[in-house]
Amino acid sequence: MIQIAVAKPVIGEAEIEAAVRVLRSGNVVQGPEVAGFEEEFSRLVDGRHCVAVNSGTSALQLALLAMGIGPGDEVVVPSFSFAATANAVRLVGAEPVFADIERDSFCLDPEAAAAAIGPRTAALMPVHLYGHPAAMEALVALAERHGLALVEDAAQAHLASLGGRPVGAFGTTGCFSFYPTKNMHSLEGGMVTTGDAALARRVRLLRNQGMEQRYANEIVGANLRMTDVSAAIGRVQLGRLPEWTERRRANAKALDAGITTLVTPPVAPGAEHVYHQYTVRVPEGIGREAAQQALAAAGVGSAVYYPTPIHRLTPYASEGSSSERTWDLPETERAAAEVLSLPVHPSLGEAELDRIVAACNTLGAEQ
Repeated sequence: MIQIAVAKPVIGEAEIEAAVRVLRSGNVVQGPEVAGFEEEFSRLVDGRHCVAVNSGTSALQLALLAMGIGPGDEVVVPSFSFAATANAVRLVGAEPVFADIERDSFCLDPEAAAAAIGPRTAALMPVHLYGHPAAMEALVALAERHGLALVEDAAQAHLASLGGRPVGAFGTTGCFSFYPTKNMHSLEGGMVTTGDAALARRVRLLRNQGMEQRYANEIVGANLRMTDVSAAIGRVQLGRLPEWTERRRANAKALDAGITTLVTPPVAPGAEHVYHQYTVRVPEGIGREAAQQALAAAGVGSAVYYPTPIHRLTPYASEGSSSERTWDLPETERAAAEVLSLPVHPSLGEAELDRIVAACNTLGAEQ
């Protein structure tokens, strides 16, 4: 039995042809394809300035650096996320302060974020986890009230929106990833979005050794550029993103309607979920490990994102860590113990969706 994959990156003939075209041109690093990708991506974020970089992690790191966040500063982040969220904070010399998440959305809880703000807090970094937008109205108001920068980690949320406004267009900056398993990809890459032209220019300097003109270095920078090969692939994927997003939503709707044994993901009022992951909660009576084994036996792939919250990972929990604190994050711990992601990608057909539903609805039947 062929297993239904939990994720299925698309690399088709159009992507291959785009890459070959760039390779034959000889103009392969941060050239016209990168500029075109930035311009086209801007349409997804209300016309904000867009700066392409080599990864989503680099996007987060450069956004923080460009805003002057570093040693002595703290950034409020959720612990229920991929480690890159907190790693970017540490990489600029600042310290992540972990706040709890909302039960339904799995995103940063504005009340918990407010309680985590202290005299050293410089920024809030909500994550639009699994493709569901965080509670941005409340978080924008919170950041404004305390004079904080707001960095959206939108790595999983291309085309997600809240109240008709796209993610990546709320904060001081937004940061996207184009890793192969994301809703669209460029093999590898990232994007920083911002409404501040001066901030965008600083990100451009930081990604390119601190210079706009060759050998006219203005600041200390790094080499975190996107290649034209990646950008060309990204442009192809960007053109298909709306279609793929609608398929993901249709697949999620079918799973919502069919699955009866698991807690399917709710969507907040006004939110447009893009289902980077279709993440359910497994009731205690079924058990997550048993559920995964049963699904695998039925040919259905699944994955746990994320079994260990960031605050319990070695760099953030080990003795001597500057983050050595006692964290009270009950919803984070609960989510880490209960979540399970099922296939929702746009390559699924009706027969595969029926198999997923049928396999899920047999869970717990032997109890």
